[in-house]
Order: sequence, then structure tokens, then C-alpha cells
Amino acid sequence: MQKEGKPLNPIKLEADISQMKLDKKKLFFNRLKRRVLKHTWVLRSFFLAGVILILYLVILSSARYIGRTNVGYYFALTRDFIFTPEGKITSQEGRTNILILGKGGEGHEAPDLTDTIIFASINHKKPSIDLISLPRDIWITDLRTKLNSVYYWGNKKQSDGGIVLAKASVEEIVGQPVHYALLVDFSGFKKIIDVLSGIEVEVERSFVDEKYPIAGRENDLCDGDPGYKCRYETIAFEKGTQHMDGETALKFVRSRNAEGDEGTDFARAERQQRILSAIKNKALSREIIFSPRKLLELKKAVEDAIETDIGSGAGAILARRSLSARDSIQSYVLPEDFLERPVYSPIYDNLYVFIPKNEDWSEIHEWVKNILI
Repeated sequence: MQKEGKPLNPIKLEADISQMKLDKKKLFFNRLKRRVLKHTWVLRSFFLAGVILILYLVILSSARYIGRTNVGYYFALTRDFIFTPEGKITSQEGRTNILILGKGGEGHEAPDLTDTIIFASINHKKPSIDLISLPRDIWITDLRTKLNSVYYWGNKKQSDGGIVLAKASVEEIVGQPVHYALLVDFSGFKKIIDVLSGIEVEVERSFVDEKYPIAGRENDLCDGDPGYKCRYETIAFEKGTQHMDGETALKFVRSRNAEGDEGTDFARAERQQRILSAIKNKALSREIIFSPRKLLELKKAVEDAIETDIGSGAGAILARRSLSARDSIQSYVLPEDFLERPVYSPIYDNLYVFIPKNEDWSEIHEWVKNILI
């Protein structure tokens, strides 16, 4: 005769089920965190793309013609922002595509390499924006260089050739027209912050970086010092709200050698988000918006930090479309399944590069097309 089992305790059973659910949720978020940490550069790029669009398409467009005596022209600009006449912007099948590039600028090891490369598509039929991040190491065979170097070599060939060549290269990869381009020099944010008379930043954790590189001393031999200590300075930030000028903010976001959690790429990305969010908040504050003098100064600083072929009228229209789509932004990363990394070879100048798996971009063209449907 089979021994009768011990009766179940319903309270304990319910507790066990709840614990199992918590463990399952914890496992899911741990996996998600690992994926996020693995691709922090992607998240940073998407955030930067959003801030770039806000700074240029909203602030610059609204401030661009303040001080002009041509009231009629300024009225037309305002009218374009409100009514967004589609005939004044370049588009295809209801979409306007913008190539967003970000370079390190002055004080960066490679100031003219565009390590941020994002194909942005604004949908005019239903307010939405699709952002597709492209790997900087894609090999461009015809130019014999990597994608992040195309802007640099384009400018070497002719004045303003960088944006033209970058647009053509990205068109080849994604199989879609690139109507406009927008490049931001991140070192230019220093001047923008100073124009805003500084920003208020919440420092989440105190940290010290004893190896912050000093601009201009990258090749200093330091009188034979094997540690090259003269190339670096020590910077420190205390937890709490701090008022930062441009120089301080730039050090805050660029620091990468702090000990502990603040030395990670993830922490650096968070600091960049705090700085850029603070810039946006201050730029749209009453102190700035209601000061024509400040707006003119901000206009100049933003223009100095940004290179684009978007005209003022198109900028006003795209600003309005971007604001309408701000709650419907989808972000994608070009899947590495479509790419392969060849062995180091003189064919690729012995560089780490990606090439298309099937020797052409047709699979990527189809993938992008399906996103934009």
C-alpha cells in the first residue's frame, strides 16, 4: 500500500511560487544588465543623437534669425515651424533621412574620427523616428578606409567634402538616400556650457581620476620618466549637486581612469547623460529663452560645434516633426550577423574591420527597408 504524502501547506506553497518568480525576474534582469554593459557605447550613441537633434533642430532653429531686421523672413521661419510644409524639405516616400556623426574634437586623441555614426529616419506620415547605429569599423573598399575615417578623408580631398563623402558611404551601406547630415564636435559643448553660464549637475558618486590626460602633452617624454606622469593631472568630484563650467564638465564626462565603479564605460555613459540633460534643461530655461542676447550667443556656440547641410527653413520643419515624434523613437543596431571580420591583412591595411558577409550590402538593404516600412 502506497504511503500517503504529507499534506501541502498552501501558505508555504504560495511563498515558494513567489520566490520562484522573483528568482526568475532577477535572472532576467541580470542577463539584461550584461547585455547593456556589453553595448554601452550604443546606448550612449543613441542618447547623444537625441540631444544633438534637440540642440540643433530646436534651439538653433529658434535662435537663428534673432536680431535680423527682415521681420518677414523670421515670420516665414515661424510659419514653417507651425505648418511644416513638406515641399520645403527633401524626402522620399514620406521620410527624411539624416546622418548623425559625432567626433571627439580638440583635446581628443583622434579629433576628426567620427566614432558616432547613426542613420536617423524621420517618418512624416506618422510621427516617429528610427535610429540605426552603424559600426565605426566597417571597411569602405572604394576608399580603402574605415567608416569612421571617411569624414576625415573627405575633408582632405576638398573643403566640406567630409559630409558629402560620409553621406555617400552610408547610402551604400543602408540602401537608402541620406538627405541631410549633422556633425557635432563634442569639445564644442564646452563653449555651449560657458555661454549658459554653467550648468547644475548631480554627481551621483564621489571619484578621483589620477590619470586624466593633459591636452597637448600626449607625446611628452617627461624627461625620461617611465610612467610619463607629466602627461596627466589628477581630477576629483564630490557627491552632490555641483555647478560646472565648460572645462569642468568636459573633464567630468571624459574621465575614464577612476578607481571602482566610476572607472567603467557604463558610469562614463551615465555622466555624459547627466551633462547633456543639464545642457538641455538650462538652454530651455526662462533665463535663456527670454534673453535675446543669450540666445544669440548660444546660436553662435551651437553653430561652432555643429556642421550641417540642413538649411534654416528645413531645420524649423524638421524641428517640429522631431518634437511631434519624441515619444515614438525606435533604436536599432546593425546586426553583426550581416558582417564578418576578416583576418588581419594588407588588403585592409592590417586593421580591425568589418565587411559584409555576402560580399555586398543586399541583406542589410533588406533589413533596413523592413524597419522603415
